[in-house]
Amino acid sequence: MAVTGAPAGTPAGAIAAPRRRMPPAAYGLGLAVCGVAAAWAVHRAVPAVPLLTAAVVLGIGAAHLPGTRGLVRGRGRAGLSLAGKRLMRLGIVLLGLKLSLDDVLGLGWATVAMVFCVVAATFGGTWWLGRRMGLRGDQPLLIATGYSICGASAIGAVSEVSDSDERDVATSVALVTLCGTLAIAVLPLLQQPLGLGDAQFGRWVGASVHDVGQVVAAAQTAGPAALKEAVLVKLMRVALLAPLVAALAVSVRARAGARRTTTATRRPPLVPLFVAGFLCMVALRSTGLPSAAALDAAATGQELLLAAALFGLGSAVHLPSLTRTGARVAALGLCAWGVIAGVSYAGVLLTT
Repeated sequence: MAVTGAPAGTPAGAIAAPRRRMPPAAYGLGLAVCGVAAAWAVHRAVPAVPLLTAAVVLGIGAAHLPGTRGLVRGRGRAGLSLAGKRLMRLGIVLLGLKLSLDDVLGLGWATVAMVFCVVAATFGGTWWLGRRMGLRGDQPLLIATGYSICGASAIGAVSEVSDSDERDVATSVALVTLCGTLAIAVLPLLQQPLGLGDAQFGRWVGASVHDVGQVVAAAQTAGPAALKEAVLVKLMRVALLAPLVAALAVSVRARAGARRTTTATRRPPLVPLFVAGFLCMVALRSTGLPSAAALDAAATGQELLLAAALFGLGSAVHLPSLTRTGARVAALGLCAWGVIAGVSYAGVLLTT
């Protein structure tokens, strides 16, 4: 007599082995890995296109192409969302290994003050203008953070603390990535008309372009002196990510405490774990202990983690929905770009 519930054709007394189901996140994480591989191939074929920029664009494409959009919006959504959050945190932690205290002090206090003023003016002005324009949700905050600090990485860090809607995060990442990519082509054309030497141009790029990869791509057009200055100034902006996120965490924590009733409400930590990890990596780099090989490996890992995270965030962009506020978002992006370019240009002239 056949065993009850056994599939047809199963021998008597045999019980069919249960099928192993893949974890829900596996499909999306696999898509993210494929997206990183494709972005790497694009970057290798066209070196002027940064890996992270390619990852965002490919993520947006995957969300809209007929062959992949069903998987991206359905079975793969959980894993892609996981990549956009968890892998982003790990990438931000490793980003700390790019910065040491000696690098910051080597810039001089005048340059440090200039960078602080550029970040403060861009962040405050963009946030205020975005709220005045009536942009939805946390878009003003996220766009202001991305333009003023370090692009998509900063947006991901702040969104973790503010618990922002994934669509707001994706829209902000897409906008900041687009403007940063345009800067790679536009800024080198302005060096001569603006009368900037190579070192001055590098500082201007480092103070005004969003993502580290985009800074490198734009500054290297003016030679090694420009590239060195650009990277140092850019890393100074990255260093301001930790205090900004900590200040935002304090604000969110205070609001959560004010709203608490008899029901317990989860309050965000004063210093998020990934920010503490970022600071630990800065301290480790400052000791000089990590070898060049270790730093290179960490830089590669950081790029791959952030590329996977940005592919996941890009896949959350829904272009039909974006068109409803697209004009206002684009206008805010252009205004923020003008603010950071103008303030940083004035700062470079005053400090060199």
